[in-house]
Amino acid sequence: MPLEAGLLEILACPACHAPLEEADSELICTGQDCGLAYPVRDGIPVLLVDEARRPE
Repeated sequence: MPLEAGLLEILACPACHAPLEEADSELICTGQDCGLAYPVRDGIPVLLVDEARRPE
């Protein structure tokens, strides 16, 4: 389920403040040194660093 139009424009990674991009059911940080993947549950982004998946 895609996020509401314009929402990605105002969201940022809570860890490094880089922009996020949508991929499957996650929001991926575009920061070079970060790359955390935040889950989207029921259309709601969970932007908690403790809930984020580390890049492989």
